[in-house]
Amino acid sequence: MDHRHVQGIVRREFLQVGFSGFLGLTLPELLAHRAQAASRASGKGPRAKAMIMVFMSGGLSHIDSLDPKPDAPEGIRGEFKPIDTKAPGVRISEHLPGFAARADKWAIVRTMSHPNNNHLNSTHLMLTGAAQPGAFFDKIASRDDYPCYASMLDYVRPRSDGIPSGVLLPTFLMEGPLVWPGQHAGFLGTKHDPWQIKQDPSKPDFRIDDLAMPSGFSVERLEGRKQWLDEISTQHDAWGAKAAGSKDPLASQREQAFSLLLSGKVARAFELDREDPRVRDRYGRHMFGQSLLLGRRLVQAGVPVVQVNLGRVQNWDTHSDNFKSLKNRLLPPTDQGVSALLDDLQVSGMLDETLVVFATEFGRTPRIGASTGNNNQRDGRDHWGPAFSVAFAGAGVRGGQVIGQSDKTGAYPVSQPYRPGDFAATIYQSLGIDPGTEVHDRLNRPLRICTGQPIEPVFTA
Repeated sequence: MDHRHVQGIVRREFLQVGFSGFLGLTLPELLAHRAQAASRASGKGPRAKAMIMVFMSGGLSHIDSLDPKPDAPEGIRGEFKPIDTKAPGVRISEHLPGFAARADKWAIVRTMSHPNNNHLNSTHLMLTGAAQPGAFFDKIASRDDYPCYASMLDYVRPRSDGIPSGVLLPTFLMEGPLVWPGQHAGFLGTKHDPWQIKQDPSKPDFRIDDLAMPSGFSVERLEGRKQWLDEISTQHDAWGAKAAGSKDPLASQREQAFSLLLSGKVARAFELDREDPRVRDRYGRHMFGQSLLLGRRLVQAGVPVVQVNLGRVQNWDTHSDNFKSLKNRLLPPTDQGVSALLDDLQVSGMLDETLVVFATEFGRTPRIGASTGNNNQRDGRDHWGPAFSVAFAGAGVRGGQVIGQSDKTGAYPVSQPYRPGDFAATIYQSLGIDPGTEVHDRLNRPLRICTGQPIEPVFTA
């Protein structure tokens, strides 16, 4: 079905190249109205120019990763041993040796907490900082949802250079009819949606065709097409001036589209074969590693928010084979890729202005085999929202520390708990967005984007 403006113009009649695979939108649709609301940005300067969020969909076991409990009873502590890290007194899982060697750069928060044990509701909480409106068990994404971080940044500080404010890769979190909320702009509307990349960058044939020059077009031919459309725009403006004093509503968006296609700045970021093969090897020739490498390249190309989903939807949902899955399939490639990412950002000088966030929607049950309502196996851990861990690095983060303490079984915080709203406020503050910014939902009701407070110890001594 064609998408029409109030003037009756069919958008894809203007431009039928690029990005058609992203959410079914043409490039002008994706770039539409980028010039709105520039004055809404917070007066407080950002600490970070960009953010890379590493997201473990399904629920990473905190006890088997960043918050080990070696003194807990056998049915709780699990099979893994803790190891020392570069941060004195900080110990984490033996299967995160790279993370341990860079612990001086990480601030680990061990008292993240919320009351939800449902994947979809919890994902919305962590990827927006707010409870899903009208939440119920497995409530799928809707345009009543709160916006994700990239979308909020696009709303507050819209771009005019054709570069997207956010890219999510390499998987869209969806299983059958269930579409995970927190992946788009929610009530802010499709014009603020981030780009969605759904291909595995570790594959030999990885290519984002929608970012390539259209088949049969040279730069000269595309520039000729642009001139032709400019003439149409000029005629439209002349007619509009006579009829209603209007101007071509797509002129600026079309200019951004052509600028992006002709410069190829973002397109080149997807050309991983431009990287030194040794660099690709350091990240790991797997989906996790190459996705993180692509995330770094996109930030270098100017994309301010990149979310890298490590694995398919519910990949970390270890109801069975918890220890085998973590040891053999999940933690090693994560550790390799995240370590290489941090090293590259450090060497290039980008770490000082890039916030790296290591997060998940909830933790796992302290007691192995226990159930919180799911068919949990004897060697699995079920969903657990009351206590879990996240970590921050870069962009002014004071690394080498643990913030908060969970109880002796990892079940509940014994020091100040931090909520998803606090997690979101920390990200917003780092990106220079006032966490108290007010927006309006689809019913024009005023809403604060976040009701939490920044986790100040992340940045202060």
